[in-house]
Amino acid sequence: MTSQDPEHGDQTAHEQAYVTRLYGRLDALRAQTRARLAEVSHDTGGTAQARTERDVAFGEHTRRLARLDAAENRLCFGRLDLGGGERRYIGRIGLWPESGDGDPLLVDWRAPAARPFYVATPAVPKDVRRRRHILTRGRRVVSVDDETLGEDGDAPAAETLAGEAALLAALNTGRTGRMPDVVATLRAEQDAVIRSDHRGVLVVQGGPGTGKTAVALHRAAYLLYDRPRLASQGVLVIGPNPTFLRYIGQVLPGLGETGVLSATVADLFPGVRADRAEPAAEVKGRAVMAEVLAAAVREYQAPPGAEVRVEFDTETLVLEPEVIARAAARARASRLPHNQARPGFVATLVGHLARRLAERTRELADRIEADVAGILAEADVDRAVRADLAALGLPEEPETPRQEIGGEDDVRDLRRALASDPAVRRALDALWPALTPRRLLEDLFSDPRRLAAVAPGLDEAERASLVRAPGGWSTADVPLLDEAAELLGVDDRAERARAARDRARRVAYAQGVLDIAAADDDGEVLTAGDLLDARRLADRHEESGDATVAERAAVDRTWTFGHVIVDEAQELSAMAWRMVMRRCPGRSMTLVGDLAQTSDAAGATSWDEVLRPYAGDRWRLARLSVNYRTPAEIMDAAAGLAADLGVEAAPPRSVRRTGVLPWRAAARDLPAVLARHAAREAAALRGGRLAVIVPDGRRDELVAAVRAAVPGAAFGADPDLTAPVVVLGVRQAKGLEFDAVLIADPAAILAASPRGRNDLYVAMTRATRRLGVLHPGPPPAEIADAVPELREAADDGPHAGGAEPRDTGQGV
Repeated sequence: MTSQDPEHGDQTAHEQAYVTRLYGRLDALRAQTRARLAEVSHDTGGTAQARTERDVAFGEHTRRLARLDAAENRLCFGRLDLGGGERRYIGRIGLWPESGDGDPLLVDWRAPAARPFYVATPAVPKDVRRRRHILTRGRRVVSVDDETLGEDGDAPAAETLAGEAALLAALNTGRTGRMPDVVATLRAEQDAVIRSDHRGVLVVQGGPGTGKTAVALHRAAYLLYDRPRLASQGVLVIGPNPTFLRYIGQVLPGLGETGVLSATVADLFPGVRADRAEPAAEVKGRAVMAEVLAAAVREYQAPPGAEVRVEFDTETLVLEPEVIARAAARARASRLPHNQARPGFVATLVGHLARRLAERTRELADRIEADVAGILAEADVDRAVRADLAALGLPEEPETPRQEIGGEDDVRDLRRALASDPAVRRALDALWPALTPRRLLEDLFSDPRRLAAVAPGLDEAERASLVRAPGGWSTADVPLLDEAAELLGVDDRAERARAARDRARRVAYAQGVLDIAAADDDGEVLTAGDLLDARRLADRHEESGDATVAERAAVDRTWTFGHVIVDEAQELSAMAWRMVMRRCPGRSMTLVGDLAQTSDAAGATSWDEVLRPYAGDRWRLARLSVNYRTPAEIMDAAAGLAADLGVEAAPPRSVRRTGVLPWRAAARDLPAVLARHAAREAAALRGGRLAVIVPDGRRDELVAAVRAAVPGAAFGADPDLTAPVVVLGVRQAKGLEFDAVLIADPAAILAASPRGRNDLYVAMTRATRRLGVLHPGPPPAEIADAVPELREAADDGPHAGGAEPRDTGQGV
């Protein structure tokens, strides 16, 4: 049904009235929430418990206001007319009448009552007679699109594209450089993944254009709605690069969720900036590197050798190899990380030295006592003294018990003295040093001898590729730093003791404040509850501002999340997976990716190989089979590449044809030809977005050429995707989409990496409308027959290259 329907009248006007009512309710709720927030902000009195409750209320009102503000754009986007006459409006949030009674004015898209909007079909109508898509701009309804289901509809034999008009309108809209949410046009297979109740690892395999990223982000929003306890643990969304994260950055806030942490693999080790080039990424990504690092740590743990001499005071103490070995074995038996096991190792050796020194002291004292006793015996001093006492009429003095020299008290004193002696500490540090992850890796990668000792499983060339001078870190280093941190641990005893002292001082101060308050309150006697309030008051002031879960998690390497979502999951190396799994010990994860698009040399070729070591059989595979982004003409051209990649799943089925074939053209002078085509294509798009995808080896040269023709073209490590034209390397383009794409020098892209075919497949499937390929030499076999050659027109027409191959095939 259209906006004007003979039977139902002006439906646009009808829905406008209802949408206006919804916005009125939204505005009222915003005003109420702002008023409560202001009231809570000005309330500074009451007991400590009341102030704690105020802080909780402040956080709740702040989050509620953020959700209400996020609902402004396309507040309501759908309506369900059910068999019994019930009518449900579907939107971004749930809205209830002011009285709180009766049916909701608007059903949250995540609520079970909204699910028929996404999954009902003519064949399985789910009691839905009519599904209406409502398109708005701002607060104005611009059109409605109806589908008749159930008894009033004819169920076709073949599956139809539900909500085709609304979906195609969204697909044909020009890109903006920022991913929009697709909450109004989600398909049934996407909705099934988003609402999946699987509690283990859910893998979503989907080819280009299937909406994997949209599914991942909407699943994050759904889980926070369906499992409220996740809000305290947080949800982590991992993306392939910073450009991608900026591209998707508005989706979750637009869905009312701001507490999700988005990060790349390189961001998962706080304090490290991973901006160093990495020639050995594939080697560093292998699982064997975990064994290499463990062996490197053991190298620092009392390496076998000669005895160690320790100078203390005027003594030279000796630690024999077997003594050192026993102390090391005892420390390792604790199964503590290196730095946490170190105090036990040190204590064992300090105790040994203290006992050794006490024995020497006792032996010396015994010798001195024996010598003195001999001298006194020869002089018979005792008999002379007794005679003198008798002559004076005085009794003999009782014999005083001799204090034991070298006893336990002396041993304790010696332990303290030894432990604080600089020379002793230096000697023990050399045997079992305190290490940081950075020092461990820098020492390892700068020392070929050490590498050879700890990495026998790598060949000479692989070890040589790891050798480098200290300074800077790469993305491939980050999982290794994280692994090292796990192996080393942190000896935080001193820090915990300091924190305990500081907290005791804060509690004492807070108790003093409460004492004064109680004294002013008619001399009321304090109770145990008042002390608890003092602790709460101290803890409240200890917290740094109003940091969200995401903000706290971002700076805490050991934070564990309630759920982790990984986009482009096929790109993670084995070492990266070890790091990611540590972030989610409960293994509640959603992984979205496409093995056919694996570009990283250390990336995945099998989901089972990746996940079985961590999840066993607690992982499930779901597939997305429909391509909503890439036209059938482009997917047909890329089909040969997809077949060559050896991936079991068939490429996704495109839902539309545009009538525009991809094209290729020879370009002996590639920079000049590329510049000309980029300028023409940008002009033809009229407000859309063009990506020029180039091989990394020619990026500087081709960027300069494109920018000369299109001065505003964006480029660089983190380019502005909202620019009309952007120049990207293949890896930068992963997960992104553009109205048109120009690929420069496909042969160089194929040759640049062992997975060059995967890279070219990625590049060819980024466009929503148009694709052109420029090859300076003969076209690579992968595209020679699949992509038709461009036939130049006599004049500069509106299309790239002056002419445009057309497809006579009809739409889906």
